[in-house]
Amino acid sequence: MSAAEGPLVVGVDTSTQSTKALVVDAATGEVVASGQAPHSVSSGAGRESDPRQWWDALCEALRQCGDAAHEAAAVSIGGQQHGLVTLDGRGEPVRPALLWNDVRSAPQARRLVEELGGPKAWADRTGSVPGASFTVTKWAWLAEHEPESIRATKAVRLPHDYLTERLTGQGTTDRGDASGTGWWASGTETYDAETLAHVGLDPALLPRVVRPGEVAGTVRDSHDLPFSKGTLVAPGTGDNAAAALGLGLRPGTPVLSLGTSGTVYAVSRRRPTDPTGTVAGFADAHGDWLPLACTLNCTLAVDRIAALLSLDREAVEPGGSATLLPYLDGERTPNLPNASGLLHGLRHDTTAGHLLQAAYDGAVHALLGALDLVLDEDADRTSPLLLIGGGARGTAWQQTVRRLSGRPVQVPQARELVALGAAAQAAGLLTGEDPASVARRWHTAAGPVLEAVERDQETLERITGVLSDAAPLLERATGNTPRA
Repeated sequence: MSAAEGPLVVGVDTSTQSTKALVVDAATGEVVASGQAPHSVSSGAGRESDPRQWWDALCEALRQCGDAAHEAAAVSIGGQQHGLVTLDGRGEPVRPALLWNDVRSAPQARRLVEELGGPKAWADRTGSVPGASFTVTKWAWLAEHEPESIRATKAVRLPHDYLTERLTGQGTTDRGDASGTGWWASGTETYDAETLAHVGLDPALLPRVVRPGEVAGTVRDSHDLPFSKGTLVAPGTGDNAAAALGLGLRPGTPVLSLGTSGTVYAVSRRRPTDPTGTVAGFADAHGDWLPLACTLNCTLAVDRIAALLSLDREAVEPGGSATLLPYLDGERTPNLPNASGLLHGLRHDTTAGHLLQAAYDGAVHALLGALDLVLDEDADRTSPLLLIGGGARGTAWQQTVRRLSGRPVQVPQARELVALGAAAQAAGLLTGEDPASVARRWHTAAGPVLEAVERDQETLERITGVLSDAAPLLERATGNTPRA
């Protein structure tokens, strides 16, 4: 048996590339066991994964956790947002899931915005103006390109919903993940009948939205997971909402997450409605809101530039006149789904290190440009910016964010914040606490603070100018970009 002080809980992060599981002491936040297993994602124009891989990866990650997972009293699943999972009458995938970073549905996104009242109407109704990442656009793409898959679909789920249902046998989701679909109305916190009718999606195919703090179900006995029958299952949520729980965020604290995608977000008491589409008006996982801006191209794009230059990712050089917009997979912020990478300003004295620094600058510029829109007007613009995700430990990332933001930067020592947030949600079921309060009790946000430096306004303005001047090029479709 574990020597933990309190009951054990399991938090899961099923991300784009892998599934991670943590067994956590609910009393102290100590991670007593962990496991991880990879997924594969298709390449090319589409980004797809077989959901059964996620289940196999969860089983393997829990196997690596050993006996501690079997002792757990509650479990919660945090997962990649937006992905479209279509299931047949037996609960098996009709086809591979369309992932959040599959931008083939960009034409459908544009049409849906136009057909249902324009950007402001969408923002007022759902909190967001849907881009190609949103689930509703993927359903519209599937209806147009694979009507046979639509006819075979008897249930529609998000990635975290799929795993939760495999545990409990019940189709459930939560408000945080539902708010990224495009068919959940943030004003009424219900599925939007008009949107569903327009895209031909029967609401009976959708999961029940479980409220914060509610038990989604219990672990059934018809599976091979090392959980006891009757173990409590929390609602789970999307990855960003789970990370917000994992940090114990209070309203107004800004977060910049450096992962496969880059995001900036903050908890807010006010329901967001940005008609420009820059800020997605997501719900969070405990009753408030999580206005968020996301870029498709972050650590993966910068690492690709480093590889092309045969440089270590830390081998940046200051100075130089080059501007590099690393839009290698299209882009979401700014909304340029057909864009490709762009390099401008080469000189004889430009070095490879200058180019790599320019890639960092281009990625961070997009995120910081949305930060003021994410924060409420009364938020403290001088408080530390929490830097999380895979890139947060990198010196080049830290210094680029620090220089271009002009803010102090705090790097939490806790890792795997999505899984920790899910664990805090599971712990809340046992203790009756708000999961964010659980995470604060665990001190998950503690970490060193890098003092503020003067903001590099010259670089920011140069990138903004190139982006504006290059708009016609960036909006032009190329041979490898999605088409209707």
